[in-house]
Amino acid sequence: MASQCQQDVTIHDKAVLDRIFNPSLPYGDVVEEVNQQEEVHEPVATNEMKEAKRLEIAGIQEAEKGEILNSLELFGQAIQIAPNFASAYNNRAQALRLNGDVEGAMHNLNKAIELSDGRGTVACQAYTQRALIRRLEGNDDEAKQDLTRAANLGGHFAKQLLVSMNPYAALCNQMLAEVIIKLRSAESTEETYES
Repeated sequence: MASQCQQDVTIHDKAVLDRIFNPSLPYGDVVEEVNQQEEVHEPVATNEMKEAKRLEIAGIQEAEKGEILNSLELFGQAIQIAPNFASAYNNRAQALRLNGDVEGAMHNLNKAIELSDGRGTVACQAYTQRALIRRLEGNDDEAKQDLTRAANLGGHFAKQLLVSMNPYAALCNQMLAEVIIKLRSAESTEETYES
């Protein structure tokens, strides 16, 4: 039954639903979300992979405590044990960026995207992080490309950033906000006269 329902949903249906749930997206920017579970396989749970995952989690905990150098060490150990562990590269990129090493962060993000084949949650996060760096560097065109890729992988934050970078959407949102304010003002004026 569920698969039948999914097959019956057309691109137009998705566009209508996207317009309802994402009214700030500009028309024509329908983003098709990818089912993450179908496309990405978890790394094989070898002893090395389990240890790398443990080190990655410890690195995240250190970063959350503000111990960036410790987190970098732990992410490095995880990568040394499991050199194809895309998530560890993605998390190390975040720590490197927080430590001021933007070039190192970009290298790690590129590696995370490469290892994930540009698919799944890790790729979504890496594309979003890379877009933020590119945007800070003033490279809006490449930032938009990365945000589009992340949005296509289901990144809601990436969708919001795309909207904020679209001058037409920003203008439409501003005009819509002004209309709503005027309508509310007119309604409150009518209520005052009716009282």
